[in-house]
Amino acid sequence: MLNQIAQAIVLGGYYALIACGLSFMLSVMRVINLAHGSLLVLGGYFLWYLGENYQVSPFVGLLALVPLLALAGWALQRFLLERSARGGELLPILTTFGLSIVLDNLLFEQFGADTRSLAPYIGDLAWDSFELPGGIFVGQIGVLTLVAAIVLLGGLQLFLSRTGTGKAIRATAEDPDTAGIVGIDARKASAIASAIAVGSIGVASAALGMRATFDAYAGGAQLLFAFEATIIGGAGSLWGTLIGGIVLALAQTAGAAIHPQGFLIGGHLAFILVLFARFLFLPGEFTYRLRRIAGLAK
Repeated sequence: MLNQIAQAIVLGGYYALIACGLSFMLSVMRVINLAHGSLLVLGGYFLWYLGENYQVSPFVGLLALVPLLALAGWALQRFLLERSARGGELLPILTTFGLSIVLDNLLFEQFGADTRSLAPYIGDLAWDSFELPGGIFVGQIGVLTLVAAIVLLGGLQLFLSRTGTGKAIRATAEDPDTAGIVGIDARKASAIASAIAVGSIGVASAALGMRATFDAYAGGAQLLFAFEATIIGGAGSLWGTLIGGIVLALAQTAGAAIHPQGFLIGGHLAFILVLFARFLFLPGEFTYRLRRIAGLAK
């Protein structure tokens, strides 16, 4: 039992890491980025390409990947989301959905259906474990991923609460018109927020490639896990994303213990229960927006 809990916590750290960028964009921009999973896989292919052709470690490759994704996030906001937002709250979601389809098919055309992994480029780290008291072993990659999730989520939370730019982003998210009156450049704040959200996906791309395999169409499943962790932890709460990821992993572990095919079912069930509880009983802006999209609120 303790071993299962330990493995679930480590897995929850991975879910929190891949959900970090999605949660950040949702909390400060009120946008559900459906291209999140595709961008995650795109980053994985970028690191794989550097390792396969130039023997570059994924950790070194992150030095190039994160700025490139941040630039892509800035462009995404300036040229797509900013313009589509003028058409209502649903249009940015449809825009990112279309972008995900384009990216998935471009990756498939370029790399085919073969699965890839970053494990060959990280040496013994791919299989080494830490031994915990009680004879419990957890993978070093899993532990590093959990630490990365805590550091990234904590850093973003400090950025939003302690820096001038972070406060400007929060003010813009709450009321862009009022923020503009007091001298905040709302367009710039939104572009920076999008750059940070998409740039953080690069770290998750490395975790995806080092702990598992991926292919051109793997983004959908990763997006689902990230979205479930975000909703379970509470949309708009960065630290809640970590809790949501661990709860999701615990639910999956419990489901697997009940039935061999219950791993995914347990996680989906936990997500649905939390979603309906928030949707029906808990007031809040995100719930209100979901109800508006569903046509249940005016």
